[in-house]
Amino acid sequence: MNNTNTSERLKTSSTRVSTWLADNIVSLIFVAFTLFGFLVSDGVTMNFFLTELSSRFFRNAFLVLSLIIPVVAGLGLNFGIVVGAMAGQIALAIVIYFGWAGVNGLLLTMLIALPIAALFGFLTGMLYNKTRGQEMIASLMVGYFANGLYQFLFLFVVGVIIKVPNTHSMIKPDGVGVRMTVDMGAHEQGGLKYALDKIWEIPFMWAILIVFAAILLLQIWKIIRNKKNPGLYRYNMTMTVINIILCLVMIAISLYAITTNSALMKIRKVPVITGLLIVALCIFNELILKTKLGQDFRSVGQSQHIAEVSGIDVDKTRIIATIMSTVFAAWGQIIYLQNMGTLNTYGAHTQIGMFSVAALLVGGASTQKAGVKHAIMGTLLFNSMFIMSPEIGLSLFGNALLGEYFRTFMVYGVIGLALGLHVWRTNKKGKATLN
Repeated sequence: MNNTNTSERLKTSSTRVSTWLADNIVSLIFVAFTLFGFLVSDGVTMNFFLTELSSRFFRNAFLVLSLIIPVVAGLGLNFGIVVGAMAGQIALAIVIYFGWAGVNGLLLTMLIALPIAALFGFLTGMLYNKTRGQEMIASLMVGYFANGLYQFLFLFVVGVIIKVPNTHSMIKPDGVGVRMTVDMGAHEQGGLKYALDKIWEIPFMWAILIVFAAILLLQIWKIIRNKKNPGLYRYNMTMTVINIILCLVMIAISLYAITTNSALMKIRKVPVITGLLIVALCIFNELILKTKLGQDFRSVGQSQHIAEVSGIDVDKTRIIATIMSTVFAAWGQIIYLQNMGTLNTYGAHTQIGMFSVAALLVGGASTQKAGVKHAIMGTLLFNSMFIMSPEIGLSLFGNALLGEYFRTFMVYGVIGLALGLHVWRTNKKGKATLN
């Protein structure tokens, strides 16, 4: 009897391990790749790595977070956020043309982008309702179609239909079309370049101290809340202990760096306002799922038929989810471009969908499950790969360009692997149900 119980326990444990590995295989590959990069690359210092990672994280996190709601609502991976990115760039072009600058100019850009992105999201949501079950393919196609209209707008409409002076710095010399590259800082008041990032910056290690102190307090609050009402508030005690230990270690490291003024204090400063916007979107994504609308998202994502029988307007719910994602993507693209400082008029938006989806998948998300932790972890791991790729290519093959090609391979490979795992899991569940 004991042998039977032992074998069953071992079988259960091995099943859990294999399931965990299958769920996190993409994340583990990227962790291993980053560690391998440190082993083989001599030129990558911790300061350089953390500076680049911090800059890329604050540039991209908002865009990746904009993908969560469509996944919850059953729309899958919304490659169509590229439409939102175009809306943000249209708003940027308008603001730059009329010469608005600074924080006020950036706020006006977000305000102008709101109705444009909402309209694009509404139309995209209607398309998704017509292509139910094939939303990811439809989102890819709508991105290509919208890109054609976008190119037509900036190459022909601006200058031919909408008359503009050819003396303007963002208009081509012949007066037709917008220049390939527009400098967002070319303004006597500073333009829109770093308009958000430069409002308030603090040293990197101070930011680490504040973040992990906040996470530590959150973990302690979870324990206290559970003790008061264990039946209502449940949590994973093992993960909570691990999180507390991690927080204490990071707090100790940051305090040591601050008090000794170590080399870690030379890492590029952190843009606080950009960080707060990312935190605000994280909180919004968590809180909205606790509302009636959030529950509708979940219901529609789990079963459209049951949601419809329960009295939920499925089509309307899916359109709202798409509008939210598109608006957030527009704002995310504005945040991204003000950090870059240059508007690549015809190319800045083209890879946004692919890169953001890949980052979300790297964090452990799937076509049916995504959360804030997946977006944050994925953004960190995906950008770690971007930083290390050229260094690995240079160290192993003497050519950094090979690392650049490897980036593209990893992006499409991650998406392909994640979709393959999704099909495998679906088939496995189907067989289990039949048996």
